[in-house]
Amino acid sequence: MSDTHSDVRLEPAIEPCGAPDHEDCGIRLILDRLGEQWTVMTLAELSAGPRRYRELERALSGISQRMMTLTLRRLERDGHVLRHVEPTVPPSVTYELTPLGRAFATQVASLVVWSRQSKHEIEAAQAMFDKRPTV
Repeated sequence: MSDTHSDVRLEPAIEPCGAPDHEDCGIRLILDRLGEQWTVMTLAELSAGPRRYRELERALSGISQRMMTLTLRRLERDGHVLRHVEPTVPPSVTYELTPLGRAFATQVASLVVWSRQSKHEIEAAQAMFDKRPTV
């Protein structure tokens, strides 16, 4: 077996979504959200319970108002977040996870745990790869 070959077998095997003999399972919908920088952090904040817009904004240090609005709208569109507007002056806007959003946050939490456990192993593998002579 060469250095670049990996004998990886997943249990159970992952079927390729969208292949002619396999329906589109919707993984692209989830990867679109996970690929956005602020999604995981927003899910984490909302997993503690409903939050007002300004509370979220303070909790998500470094997020711009525009990016926070886009992230919340995308999560709302996908059915992960509910938006409640109280008719006050100024309007009070609260966000909370839907049951679908809580299920998504639970799955993301598993990924976060795995990434913490695997971080050093991944960094070591990257360092070994980077030390290899270029061909």
